[in-house]
Amino acid sequence: MASPASISCLLALFLLLRPHAALAVLHRHRFPSLLLASFNASEPPTTFFEVDRPIRPPRGSVGPCSALLLSHSFGYTYGRPPVTVAYEPPACLAAAPGSLALAVLEWSADCRGRQFDRIFGVWLSGVELLRSCTAEPRATGIIWSVSRDVSRYVALLAVPGEIAVYLGNLIDSTYTGVYHANLTLHLYFHPAPPPQQPQHADLIVPISRSLPLNEGQWFVIQNSSDVRSKKLVIPPNTYRAVLEVFVSFHSNDEDWYMHPPNEYIEANNMSSLPGNGAFRAITVKVDGDVVGAIWPFTVIYTGGVNPLLWRPITGIGSFNLPTYDIDITPFLGKLLDGKKHDFRFGVTNALDVWFIDANLHLWLDHKSVKTSGSLVSYDAPALALKVDSEFRALDGQFVTSASWHVSATGWVKSSYGNVTTTFYQRFSYENINVYTKNGTVQVVNQTIDAKSGALSRSGIVLLSEEVHRVFPLYIFSGTSDQVGDEYSLVSVVKIGFYERRTSDRKLKFSYSSLRNVQSAHGDMRVKKNLVVDGLGETHQMYKYADTDGCYSRYVGSRNYTIIFYHSGDVCSKGPPHVGPKLSAMKHT
Repeated sequence: MASPASISCLLALFLLLRPHAALAVLHRHRFPSLLLASFNASEPPTTFFEVDRPIRPPRGSVGPCSALLLSHSFGYTYGRPPVTVAYEPPACLAAAPGSLALAVLEWSADCRGRQFDRIFGVWLSGVELLRSCTAEPRATGIIWSVSRDVSRYVALLAVPGEIAVYLGNLIDSTYTGVYHANLTLHLYFHPAPPPQQPQHADLIVPISRSLPLNEGQWFVIQNSSDVRSKKLVIPPNTYRAVLEVFVSFHSNDEDWYMHPPNEYIEANNMSSLPGNGAFRAITVKVDGDVVGAIWPFTVIYTGGVNPLLWRPITGIGSFNLPTYDIDITPFLGKLLDGKKHDFRFGVTNALDVWFIDANLHLWLDHKSVKTSGSLVSYDAPALALKVDSEFRALDGQFVTSASWHVSATGWVKSSYGNVTTTFYQRFSYENINVYTKNGTVQVVNQTIDAKSGALSRSGIVLLSEEVHRVFPLYIFSGTSDQVGDEYSLVSVVKIGFYERRTSDRKLKFSYSSLRNVQSAHGDMRVKKNLVVDGLGETHQMYKYADTDGCYSRYVGSRNYTIIFYHSGDVCSKGPPHVGPKLSAMKHT
């Protein structure tokens, strides 16, 4: 999302006064959509897309039964109330909620003109269903869509509520793009409820800001000491609880992984620039106890680094930002007393601004009025964070490393028996940030490794789940040929999202693995903070496999044009590898 205009003005002034420090600030700039040349108004709009696998209904299911939830044009909406409409469950869902096979929320939109990328969110009765970034338009127009599997919210979809959408857009004589959007719900059903239907939560409680307000329903975190919270009463017959957390970072912290430590900024008299180093982590507390954390994937929005890299292939996660689950079942023994309990979020080293909220998924024991439980063991040591720095004037190297873990075990007694649950998280992090050539070249090598798991047993294993995610990132950014307010910028981005999931539910085993890698490079000429010329090329490899099959896509683009595209459902080695291997992504 674009930084405030006042920040952009400060940065432009700083560049003019200290051109030798160009790189130290250039990655803070936001570049709007480009109008590089004359255009033919009769040209069809360009389709933008995030590479992902299709969401397919289960075999034998029927549908879709579709309902248009909202249709709206987002013009000058910044700082104004979200658009709201009443929600009524589609008749097909009201008639057979127990037979739901799949629910898909689809956002489709078009735009024409010039505009920054804008973050937006979709909520149903305060529960966030989708967080996404808009594509940046062009004069001939663009279209795009994003779909998210929302089956886990079936308990919420089955009751009346209110849809809220916030997309903070600005319109003036320069930035003319209006986003015209439709929001649609597609439902698929089993002809008859299968004997082993996935057990979704019975109740979903929002941990977000309540309407009315003049912004999104997310909490706004502006610095490292800023903590946001909400107090909730947990139903007394709850036997399982999982927090689903939405996270996004913007403005001064949009590129936090490229930030030098404050000592570098102070030594070079750059007090107007963002700092606090290159490590960020979201900490989640319940009644003061740390129950988990999120070390977030480094989403690059459609205007980030070099916007020409993301046309029409957008950055991983930019259209469908990932969410993060924290199982708090071990703590239920402390939460089932009928009193309000404090759910709290903070961000280590945060700068303005982070948007965070959460959905609390609760499973209820319908055969009993009250469950009971107790926390058996708990371990959450202090974060181990280390920064080694060595620099002289504008050149230097900063190596940041971190590790942390949490584990908790507790039991809950319900009509299902006495079930003991263990939840754990383990994290490691390394970021190598190097400035050379008098601060005009910056290279970032970063890897985030996050593993979490939950095990529930009552004599036999009832549930065993493990998720392992690895996020490698490499960025090269170099400036040259600066004359006054005009300069050239060369960028290279290599980014990966690797995930492996295993699940055993009552002896029914499943797994999935994802390898999603982008390699992009480009250059652009910038004048008065507007791109006047440039090139961007992106290659992406997406390979997904699960218990039921495989899917792969191999696609490349160059300046709005697809140069190759392959997709298939065959489990094979596929086309050549794109970019560095995971183990070689660092120190490239």
